[in-house]
Amino acid sequence: MEKRTEEGMRYEIERKFLVRDDSWRGRDEGVRLRQGYLSVDPERTVRVRLVGDRGWLTIKGASVGSVRPEFEYAIPAAEAASMLEHLCLRPQIEKIRYRIEHAGLLWEVDEFLGENAGLVLAEIELADPRQPVTLPPWIGEEVTDDHRYSNAWLSRHPFRHWGADPN
Repeated sequence: MEKRTEEGMRYEIERKFLVRDDSWRGRDEGVRLRQGYLSVDPERTVRVRLVGDRGWLTIKGASVGSVRPEFEYAIPAAEAASMLEHLCLRPQIEKIRYRIEHAGLLWEVDEFLGENAGLVLAEIELADPRQPVTLPPWIGEEVTDDHRYSNAWLSRHPFRHWGADPN
């Protein structure tokens, strides 16, 4: 959920969790996403995403807890595909995103593929960082403040290579 300040800055307020079990499955068909990064600098990430026949360019600033500045723009799918092919860093993020409603809020569950196969994360976007959230029973540990679970980090340090030391 997007929040704007008086200066027009847009903010994403998002909490992220590990998923503890498969009881969430079967509630949505999911959609396949492919995304890559033009910049993975922690102070500013620039992401290109392709979702079916839709492309997106997203610029995010540094996170402070669950809040970070975000600007997102629709771009032609052909241009997104070209940027992913020719400009974005490797490896890229591939995942299936499922949208699941729980207690009046929409959760996004990402089942990672490729280099990050085996990782399943759930995110919830909020209107306010202090907004109360009723957690679904399939939600595990909160990892909002753990940089290793950001997509930008996962693109440079894939989950399948973490082993005993993911740093």
